[in-house]
Amino acid sequence: MNMTKRNVEVGILITRVLTGLIFLLHGLSKFQGGIGGTMGFFQSMGLPTWLAPVVAVLEIAGGIALIVGLFTRIAGVLTACIIVGTLVTAHKGDAFLMGTEFNYLLLITSLQMAISGSALLSLDGMLWRKERSQNRRLAEN
Repeated sequence: MNMTKRNVEVGILITRVLTGLIFLLHGLSKFQGGIGGTMGFFQSMGLPTWLAPVVAVLEIAGGIALIVGLFTRIAGVLTACIIVGTLVTAHKGDAFLMGTEFNYLLLITSLQMAISGSALLSLDGMLWRKERSQNRRLAEN
């Protein structure tokens, strides 16, 4: 791997792990002190209360998937959808510099993962590299 490609992969790795950590912690925080408070918040926005634990679990699962690099592209799409949902509900009508800039940053990093995936220090890289090597060997025979 040449130095430029390696630097890009290191940058993607850092983005992937930190984005995953943020989603993991946000998902866990929804259960802190019980999910009831989050359910009430969802209800106050006119959303069904059952959606709160679903979103929390998806944030936790998506965060873990990003951290370990498993199904990174799918996790990127999932976390991007969560952020779009946040922007059109909890932050609907909020000005950019009134708290939404963090959500837009998470949206961008989630989309980065959905588009690029991540190979360096990821389960995706380990799993699919083996599959690609096996396919190459089969093609050579």
